[in-house]
Amino acid sequence: MDFSFIFDLFYLKTLLQGLMVTIIFALIAVIFGTLIAIIPTYFRLSKYKVLNIIGSSYVEVIRGTPLLVQVMLIYAMVQLPVMTVLGMDFGAFLLGMFALLINSSAYVSETLRAGILSVDRGQKEAGLSLGMTTNQTMIYVILPQAIKNIMPALGNEFVTLIKETSIFMYLGIAELMYSAQIVKTATYQTKEVYIITALLYFVLTFTTSKLMTKLEKRMRLQDAK
Repeated sequence: MDFSFIFDLFYLKTLLQGLMVTIIFALIAVIFGTLIAIIPTYFRLSKYKVLNIIGSSYVEVIRGTPLLVQVMLIYAMVQLPVMTVLGMDFGAFLLGMFALLINSSAYVSETLRAGILSVDRGQKEAGLSLGMTTNQTMIYVILPQAIKNIMPALGNEFVTLIKETSIFMYLGIAELMYSAQIVKTATYQTKEVYIITALLYFVLTFTTSKLMTKLEKRMRLQDAK
């Protein structure tokens, strides 16, 4: 096997730029996906049956279909004009990110619901006794504790999203997998390029997992004090 291409500045830069785009996409997806997840979570915990059905249906449908199918379906249904920004089709990026956000929000919603239910019921009663409304108690008392409880799960979701950003390759967006295709085409080193790409994914996900483990331990120590 010939890995000499990795010492070529152009190919190395191409792969590292793709890696950076992957990280940015995953961060955007997990942050905004969590914010969007609050809506179906609220619906699923609502006392109104209609909202409960809507929230549950949203989560089950999204979680029950592959992300690639969701991306292709959205891309087929919505036609945006080509808008080139920094050498990237911004229209394709918006559609791909929209699909990624929807997918992430469904998974995070289930995690967030479990986090809210894990908060002691006395916290809600304490908030209400202080004169807060039910919504204020949820926003200022329950939700912050729930998010703290699910931080490790959000870390796992980030790791998952890092790998799932590879679907952007089909939209012509230069994330890591698309960058690997560019290097492979130019060097004809198929196996070697994919091995290096796999190693980059592994290093990124392994590092993220270890950081989240340390964060979780630190949070447990703070809670124990």
